[in-house]
Amino acid sequence: MSQENVEIVRRSTDAYNRRDIDGILANWAPDAVLDWSNSRGLDAGVYRGQGEIRAFIERFLAAWDEVRIEIVDGPAEVEDGLLIAENVTHLRGRDGIELQARSAWLVTIRDGEQTSLTLYQTKQEAREAAGLQE
Repeated sequence: MSQENVEIVRRSTDAYNRRDIDGILANWAPDAVLDWSNSRGLDAGVYRGQGEIRAFIERFLAAWDEVRIEIVDGPAEVEDGLLIAENVTHLRGRDGIELQARSAWLVTIRDGEQTSLTLYQTKQEAREAAGLQE
């Protein structure tokens, strides 16, 4: 298991918290896939390639005055190149209303590049998608 893979996820999350889109995508493969289809919010869908992913992130960040992701468990590499990160996203809208959203990501990294991130509502759903038993 690779500490470098864990660090890739952490660096991308840190860049997200700074609204640094280039930093977010720095280790994403050009043909990466962001699967946001399990989202209960706006823009649920699957985004392919850095262009679509960048546009999604830009839209999402523009909709909020503040967005901060806190990884609360992980990221943990559950098998070579496959990581799970449970997180809480703190959001503040332009009207001052604050929200929190819990989720878990299933992230794939190959040869130092993030090739996918799939959003799940719970860590258990991410574990099941990874073929892991409780």
